[in-house]
Amino acid sequence: MASETFKASRWTRGNFLFPTVIEVTDKAIIRHKRSWLRKDEISISLAKVASVHIQTGLVWSDILIESSGGTDPLKSHGHSKADARRIRELIENIQGSLTDQERIKLM
Repeated sequence: MASETFKASRWTRGNFLFPTVIEVTDKAIIRHKRSWLRKDEISISLAKVASVHIQTGLVWSDILIESSGGTDPLKSHGHSKADARRIRELIENIQGSLTDQERIKLM
């Protein structure tokens, strides 16, 4: 599977100059957040994703991806509703297709 990237809208708070980008690969979910002098990346293995919480507003959605590994959840705001649903769909499809052997290998 090729990775898919989802960019937050520049019209939402904190995303004006450097929008947050979520990348979903076949092994992990990665959030890229830039600022003037640094770049912050957080990733969660797909085998460790416990839940995906989407909170939708009138136009934009906030995404909260929690891990079962005890790390901080991956948070992002300012994505379109369609992007948020697609992220959840990708995670659910990949997790559903993982065999027990692949889950052990990813952990």
